[in-house]
Amino acid sequence: MVARPPAGSIPDAPGSYQFKDAEGRVIYVGKASSLRSRLSSYFQNPQNLHPRTAQMVATAESVEWIQVRNDVEALMLEYNLIKEHRPRFNVRLVDDKSYPFLAVTVGDEWARARVMRGRKRKGTRYFGPYAHAYAIRETLDHLLRTFPIRTCTDAKFDRHHRSGRPCLLYHIEKCSGPCVGEVTPEDYQHLVDDLCGFLDGDTQPVIDKLEREMGESAEALEFERAARIRDRLATVNKAVEKQQMVAERNEDLDVVGIAQDDLEASVFVFYVRRGRVTGRRSFVLDKAEPLDENEIVDKVLERLYDEIPVQGMPKVVLLPTQSSDPALYEEWLALLRGSSVELRVPQRGSKRELLETVTRNADEEFTRHRLKRATDHNSRARALNELQDWLGLAEAPLRIECYDMSHLQGSDYVGSMVVVEDGIEAKSQYRRFKVRTVEQNDDYAAMEEVLTRRLTNYLEDRAKPVAERGKFQYPPQLLMVDGGKGQLGVAVRVLDSLGLTDEIPVCALAKQFEEVYVPGQSEPITIARRSEALYLLQRLRDESHRFAIDYHRRLRNKRMTKSVLDDIPGLGPTRKKRLVKELGGLKRVRQAELEALRELSWLPDAVAEAIYAKTHGLDRTAR
Repeated sequence: MVARPPAGSIPDAPGSYQFKDAEGRVIYVGKASSLRSRLSSYFQNPQNLHPRTAQMVATAESVEWIQVRNDVEALMLEYNLIKEHRPRFNVRLVDDKSYPFLAVTVGDEWARARVMRGRKRKGTRYFGPYAHAYAIRETLDHLLRTFPIRTCTDAKFDRHHRSGRPCLLYHIEKCSGPCVGEVTPEDYQHLVDDLCGFLDGDTQPVIDKLEREMGESAEALEFERAARIRDRLATVNKAVEKQQMVAERNEDLDVVGIAQDDLEASVFVFYVRRGRVTGRRSFVLDKAEPLDENEIVDKVLERLYDEIPVQGMPKVVLLPTQSSDPALYEEWLALLRGSSVELRVPQRGSKRELLETVTRNADEEFTRHRLKRATDHNSRARALNELQDWLGLAEAPLRIECYDMSHLQGSDYVGSMVVVEDGIEAKSQYRRFKVRTVEQNDDYAAMEEVLTRRLTNYLEDRAKPVAERGKFQYPPQLLMVDGGKGQLGVAVRVLDSLGLTDEIPVCALAKQFEEVYVPGQSEPITIARRSEALYLLQRLRDESHRFAIDYHRRLRNKRMTKSVLDDIPGLGPTRKKRLVKELGGLKRVRQAELEALRELSWLPDAVAEAIYAKTHGLDRTAR
């Protein structure tokens, strides 16, 4: 347990503090206007603390702090430290989907409209996010008749540019044909600017322009052109209808709805720009620390604006409950926006109705989230506590690792390591192993190699400073192997050889009767069939099996599709592709004489000789 720092050593100033465990890992990060008063509150009778806070203080071995100049700097420092260390006792972002955006690559010579997810790229403007990709594609399809910019890939653009023939989209008037010079760069840029302005919510100028052009065409008796403009105007109005009008045209708002229980909080956000809903987002927070309603709002704001939204910062953020420190968060958001930002809790009128709509969305998203997760908090807690009882463990195994092997008659031997933390699959912690020393059908030897490599890496990481530790720094609180007594014996032998027997408990799950073997007992443990503990072990075993087979198949497929031209020094993918193309196929390459290879001006003589040596030194039937 962490000892209380000496009296007077903690400054009475704003800053961030970090509790660390015995291994030096940061397990909790907080902020305070006064470090002295905040840290003092942790060192009292544990019965007076929230159970989660008491557990954190009991786990911690030391506490450190960083003093800053003001509360805003303390807030920013806290968030950066949480992002860097991902402490186990801080609020965690459980479910943040990679929402699709409508992106326009304004940095390209000929800008392209496309649907994009994931990391934001320089030179691209993003609009959204949208709840579903099909909603973007439908909107884009409506807009292309009015703003006919390209949607094709760069490779397709170059192909049509070389051939001088436009694609089908040009013929159905959904592309202006920049690949074949049917539009000037200036006119194309106007189309791009108008599309971006329209997606920003500035729709009226586009509608006014189309109505004016339609009227002028009708007056000039150009009825076919007027009809085409009428159709474009109809598609624009359809797209405008999809951008729901919820506020005055000059208003920029973010509306935040929150639904929560004692363990989690679901957050749903409407991005409103120029009075229209231009995007939405949802995520779930895991309450790993005790928080009241005001503090939940604080955490939501910190995660919502860790990056400035693609729509830009709003003037007003509508909240269901006020922040615990509105002045602090308004000052922080104003720094991001460059001008004042107001946090407001609407009490009546249209803004209140809008907030209630967003909150209903949060409620529905929360219901879907809880139904979707087979391992809810209650069942996870029961599973871990039952495992502790059945296996006689000193503590509930919050981190469990399971290992399995896969091969085909001794070839392409691989091992898998899958991990659950707090009863949830931690896929970022999964690891694959290509077995190096076993050349025949010997599962025991392969398992021994995989476990030895993993646990040796753990011991090496443990000896390093915390900042330099790698991907194997966390030991399992339960190590599980797929199999029976034989696999268990291998695991016990590896733990004994590395001196980890007393630190890491181990078990094996035999598939035939779903029996669990533990060291020191000749008879297996038969866990109740309907127990959450057995369900967790089965799910983990099946996942490790799936993960191992998937890796084995990938290696096998790669080996079976290997070419005679692979692994030749100096012959990379580009040269290989060109060589096969110019000689008319792989068979012709194998039949080519050395002089024919040397005559290729772009192929160095040394590479030509290496190709000839390999193709003529192999059996003719080799692939």
